[in-house]
Amino acid sequence: MTRKQIYYVGLFSAITILSSGFKPFESKVFTWFHVFEKEEIFYTVPTQIELNQTFFNFPFTGKTFIGFQQSLAAKESLCKYNKVNTLGYLGKYQFGIETLRILGIRDTEAFLFNRKLQEKAFLANLSRNKWDLRKEIKRYSGKIIAGIEISESGILAAAHLGGAGSVKRFLKTNGRRKCKDGYGTSILEYLNDFAGYDTSSIEPNEKAKAKHY
Repeated sequence: MTRKQIYYVGLFSAITILSSGFKPFESKVFTWFHVFEKEEIFYTVPTQIELNQTFFNFPFTGKTFIGFQQSLAAKESLCKYNKVNTLGYLGKYQFGIETLRILGIRDTEAFLFNRKLQEKAFLANLSRNKWDLRKEIKRYSGKIIAGIEISESGILAAAHLGGAGSVKRFLKTNGRRKCKDGYGTSILEYLNDFAGYDTSSIEPNEKAKAKHY
């Protein structure tokens, strides 16, 4: 046997001996990580329309005064400060010109572009109505009239819609005298939709003015 043959035989023997000392590698399949051949994977990406959308995460206000305030504004104008409806009612809370004058506001154009003044007007009007309806609030709160449980917040919302006098007539006649606004919305609807909110922070004030808030 030549030296070359001896070399190759020795190399082969060494490889055989070394290989016999190791166990073959066993692969493991983890079902939670493995994708099988018959399994299909689908990927989705946002469309251009979805990319252009803005999502708002509004806080939950529940039956708080802020909830009352914003719910009423949404009902009146969709919370638009510069809205003027076809009947001439103005702003976020849709005030009539006569009501604004009582609250000390005469420049209606400036009123439309003054958000702070609109919020003050809303609070002042609530204070006036709460004073005017203080006896009704005390007498009727918790009672059922026309299938609706009467509450302070419902009374104040109904007064915002149809005036304190309309609410008094409705309560005094046990719901027989119903009042509607120019679009056919009844104070009965406001008594129901805005019942149970916390309006205790509003102080009754017979002479409340918007500019003093």
